[in-house]
Amino acid sequence: MAWLVAGLGNPGERYANTRHNVGAMVAAVLAARSNERFRKVRFIPLEVAETRLGDEVVYVATSHRYMNEAGPSYASFAKKREVAADLVIAIHDDMDLAFGALKVKLGGSSAGHNGLKSLQSALGTPGFLRVRFGVGRPAGRQDPADFVLDPFAKREQAGVAVLIEEAADVVLSLVRVGLVATQDRYNRGGAGN
Repeated sequence: MAWLVAGLGNPGERYANTRHNVGAMVAAVLAARSNERFRKVRFIPLEVAETRLGDEVVYVATSHRYMNEAGPSYASFAKKREVAADLVIAIHDDMDLAFGALKVKLGGSSAGHNGLKSLQSALGTPGFLRVRFGVGRPAGRQDPADFVLDPFAKREQAGVAVLIEEAADVVLSLVRVGLVATQDRYNRGGAGN
């Protein structure tokens, strides 16, 4: 069986350490843990690191397209490698969760997240797994679109690396033990919960 881990984010140095790029950050950690490097995919604007967990093949991918138009890249790769939609794991930032919260679920709405909208449209189903990484909401009147494109606040930075490692653990748990056991172990609220 094959899995596709879609580390949602935006390409380029400008976005590398922003809240919106946590999915790509988690994908980088997963590739590093398995000592695999990302390789460009022919004819698809993706970079993929291929690894194995027991008998499972796991493709860890990041897109060369901006998040709101990256869905077709992931869907095309999934189709080419015969990865079922329910074995696609999207890792993404979530403003509806407090900073530090991690939630895992199968399916659901995009809740206004353009990366999820693009992926759902391209896969033709909302029935894929999501690792939701809580980034919280902006304080005051800051535009939410600007907030997610900013780096994490200084007070958050110490915890970000730990949270990214834990989100990588969540992905591995989904492959190893499935959704319910992973939800039981990792679903939690963020700071102050």
